[in-house]
Amino acid sequence: MRKYPISGWGLYPIVKACKSKACYSQDLVDFALRKKPMLPQGNCRSYGDACLFDRVVSTLPLNHLLSFDPTTGILCAEAGITLGEIIRFALPRGWFLPVAPGTKFPTLGGCIAADVHGKNHHGEGAISSFVVQLDMVLANGSQVRCSPRTNSDLFRATLGGMGLTGFIYAVALRLRKVSSAYIRVRSVKTTSLAETCSVLEETGAGYLYSVAWVDCLSRGGRFGRGLVILGNHAPADELGSNTPLRLHSARKPFLPFHLPRLAINRWSVRIFNAFYYHKQLRRSGEALVHYDRFFFPLDAVGHWNRIYGRRGFLQYQFVVPLAGGGEIVKEILRSIATSGMAPSLAVLKILGPRQGGLLSFPMPGYTMALDFQVGDGAIIPRLRELDELVLQAGGRIYLAKDAILQRPNFEAMYPGLEEFRRIKRRYDPENLFRSHQSERLGIS
Repeated sequence: MRKYPISGWGLYPIVKACKSKACYSQDLVDFALRKKPMLPQGNCRSYGDACLFDRVVSTLPLNHLLSFDPTTGILCAEAGITLGEIIRFALPRGWFLPVAPGTKFPTLGGCIAADVHGKNHHGEGAISSFVVQLDMVLANGSQVRCSPRTNSDLFRATLGGMGLTGFIYAVALRLRKVSSAYIRVRSVKTTSLAETCSVLEETGAGYLYSVAWVDCLSRGGRFGRGLVILGNHAPADELGSNTPLRLHSARKPFLPFHLPRLAINRWSVRIFNAFYYHKQLRRSGEALVHYDRFFFPLDAVGHWNRIYGRRGFLQYQFVVPLAGGGEIVKEILRSIATSGMAPSLAVLKILGPRQGGLLSFPMPGYTMALDFQVGDGAIIPRLRELDELVLQAGGRIYLAKDAILQRPNFEAMYPGLEEFRRIKRRYDPENLFRSHQSERLGIS
């Protein structure tokens, strides 16, 4: 492949690619002619309405690698390529994703739009920390390249901008050098939420990756007990294997039907939590774990969301400041327990000081993601009560996971919103880039 940088590109290849896949080609032409509002859509892996609109232009046909420099690890690829496809190219050459979210199925463009973070944010930041430059098509059909030094206002607004600033065509991303496909993992059992937070804070400097599973249904002094998972990339000489760069399997089982709604309830979750906690017999342990199991455990089962039934689930993710953050998280979890809600999954991480774009979610503090089965409409007002607690604590809600945040709280949570709106008006004066989320929150 050619070394980066690549030569220029134009709108025609995008239209041609869409036509070859019979994929919304007329909508893209309308967009280029500034006629109709639309949304660039990736692989629809955001949990709320950020990827939904009445008219979308799919980026999935734009799934080509454009260039790679093996000396610097800079990969240039079209926005529709998925993280899994990048891994399949990069890992055999000794490179890996610089940031890995909870699934490998999002597109590269979607990850930029959400400024995704992973288990290494406490030390390295979100994916925006590794983006070299973006090639975009604007609302008037013009082509533009932006970076921290060129069209920097557009660059900063696009990182975490939820696809509202323009059509991301290609991304130059700095990959991570690795010598194996495995992570050296250390697991630490904790007996309370305070201990979970303490272990996360004390061990973060020694490990690239850090995350905790929390039991929200344990009672008394065991409330918030959990497992802190710490990891570093394992060198190849630790493996004793002929295949240190083994890729993930393309085959996987899948759930063929939706489970009954009653399969997920407070008692079944409590039983699962007890089993998951106690299967770690020792207080701490170490193991070599393949990247697929470490970063993407839910990808092991196709259509895993069907365990929640036909009504599905809501994931609620917030971040609150690090100072006093453990007590704030405890207050939020106590409020959830009092309301009778039973999160089926709770994951806690520490986010570091590196900032991304104007609407990027990460800020220094504790972030927790909670999964709730949608049983009836009562869950939405209860979660909106949590929004108030998060806002009062100086925190915010993750837009890539959001489905219920209200406009006043959103505007109070994101101090960069007015600057984002100003930049959007400059590059998209007719508000052609929209989503159901942007209209709900008053962004567009």
